[in-house]
Amino acid sequence: MAELGRAALIVTLGLAVYALVAGGAAAALGRRRLALSARNALVASFFSTLVATIVLVAGFLRDDFSLAYVAGHSSRELPLPYKISAFWGGQEGSLLLWLLVLTGYSALAVWLARKRARDLVVWVTPVLAGIAIGFTWLLVAVSSPFDTIPAAADGNGLNPSLQNPYMVAHPVFLYLGYVGLAVPFAFAMGALLSGRTDERWIVATRRWTIVAWTALGIGQLLGAHWAYQEVGWGGYYAWDPVENAALMPWLAATAFLHSVMIQEKRGMLRVWNVTLVSLAFCLSLFGTFLTRSGVVSSIHSFTQSAIGPWFLGFIVVAVVFSVTMIWLRLPQLRTSARLESLVSREATFLYNNLLLVALCLTILWGTAWPILSEAVRGESVVVGRPYYDFFLRIFGLPLLLLMGIGPLVAWRRASLRGLVRVFAWPAGIALAVGLVLILLGSGSSIPGLIAYTFAAFVLATIGHEFVRGTTARRALTGESMPTAFGRLIGRNRRRYGGYVVHASIVLLAIGVAGSSAYDSVVEGKLARGQSLSVGDYRLTYRDLTERDGANATEIRAVLDVRRGGDSLGTIKAGKNAYSVEQQVSNEVGIRSDPLTGEDLFVIAEQVNDDGTVFFRIFVKPLVNLIWLAGLVFVLGSLITLWPDAREERRLATRYVPERERADRTATT
Repeated sequence: MAELGRAALIVTLGLAVYALVAGGAAAALGRRRLALSARNALVASFFSTLVATIVLVAGFLRDDFSLAYVAGHSSRELPLPYKISAFWGGQEGSLLLWLLVLTGYSALAVWLARKRARDLVVWVTPVLAGIAIGFTWLLVAVSSPFDTIPAAADGNGLNPSLQNPYMVAHPVFLYLGYVGLAVPFAFAMGALLSGRTDERWIVATRRWTIVAWTALGIGQLLGAHWAYQEVGWGGYYAWDPVENAALMPWLAATAFLHSVMIQEKRGMLRVWNVTLVSLAFCLSLFGTFLTRSGVVSSIHSFTQSAIGPWFLGFIVVAVVFSVTMIWLRLPQLRTSARLESLVSREATFLYNNLLLVALCLTILWGTAWPILSEAVRGESVVVGRPYYDFFLRIFGLPLLLLMGIGPLVAWRRASLRGLVRVFAWPAGIALAVGLVLILLGSGSSIPGLIAYTFAAFVLATIGHEFVRGTTARRALTGESMPTAFGRLIGRNRRRYGGYVVHASIVLLAIGVAGSSAYDSVVEGKLARGQSLSVGDYRLTYRDLTERDGANATEIRAVLDVRRGGDSLGTIKAGKNAYSVEQQVSNEVGIRSDPLTGEDLFVIAEQVNDDGTVFFRIFVKPLVNLIWLAGLVFVLGSLITLWPDAREERRLATRYVPERERADRTATT
């Protein structure tokens, strides 16, 4: 089976090389049949990669420990779901997943765009093939998942921190996001290579970008929930380098999704948009480099290996290629359209972009500085949480405010009277919320108070827009309020789906502010019968239990929980001892209050032989709004992605070149 897997990857490499060479020649010479052949080779590369994937997954399911990768990341006792997720639990398997998603995206993208953007696809094919060559080469020549060893009786098992349901989904969504950014990048480079620098490449990839951006956002939230439940430190985001590596391309893609609206509406920011999509893709490569090179110490990263220099070279090639193409096409990318007023929707979107990119580059500097410092000076420098928290407040709070301002400001130029009329009610509601919070004693954290006030403003503007649109539609059509509301969203999916996404970011901001600025913590060593108080809760340590789980010994400390005079039952926290892996993991206890969004969070940091336990206990206000924000985020993204035939016809009519339009007319 190992030979079949290796052969399938070699076939993928050959197909990708052919798609690059033949596709490049076909695009340069205008050879349609050769271009079709190159496209078919790129599509076929997905199926050969799928064969390799099936072989590796079968190795895990069959406990084939003659495969070094399977022996290193699985065992006979490992539950079935984790045998499947062990496929991407190590370096070689995760690279194979990267390649599978890449070739799948590439095949689907060039196939779907073969008619609507035919002249672009001939250039997109070699760009995507070039990316595929880089990853296939790593799997064939540098770090193969099909290396064999003498078969062992059992494997080494899977890292206990990865034996969690969230780790079955989290990496997949991250890869769908990371790799998905290759599609808009390839179309942007294809547009530059072909000399077609209008908005057609944006139209062809808008949904691809949203899919990748949504998947990356979901992946990060799943990862945050995994860290909250599994790592056992009381938080969900630690500004870990690999966490930052996923956040940075998401921020760049967010800026891109906002600025493309200006290009579509006014024909502006062409250079900026190509730069942003290139930045997002290069940052996705950088994130993959951080995870797999071993240059940073992280719970998320793999051990140091030989692929680091290859990945660094891959990033350099992508950056140089992007910069060169943008520089060569600068005369064609420039446009006569100009910003007419600093108080307009275009201006607010531009401010939004500048803040997003500033935050992204600030995080990039904080992440890269320790690496650069150690490489140049030989000193390991740690960039701590205060650095990131400071810039998150500096850039994040204005971004939160702009989410409420931007969508309501008029295009081109806004009048002062119009601004006062639109923002009077939302601003009044925000100020009232701020005053009430101060009276309730929430003024102890100024950033938290500002975040709450700005969040109230944004939610008020979103609500105002939904009410105003629904009321106007009802007046015109005589429909009932629910019908008018549903059809308003159905006929303006991109706009109102965006509002729902904004609402999810507001919920996220409230959850982050509440759980970090107003949390409580207490710690102490307890014997049976002793108690600790934190916030309104009192916890009494009652018992210590031990039982055999599926593949681990589960030790749990049982605590009674009371709030005021009411008993809230028990909560359990402890350790899992994994015999095969010879490791111990924290297993936290969490009690959630669905009405307040508050969590009681218990860590049994040390369990002693005499039965005493050292506990660390948190009260996390509003933390569950973060997870609710994820559901709202998915809803908003689905609304935005839902096909709209009217919009598709409008965009097709606007951006199909005259030559293609004439061809279609002649055909019909």
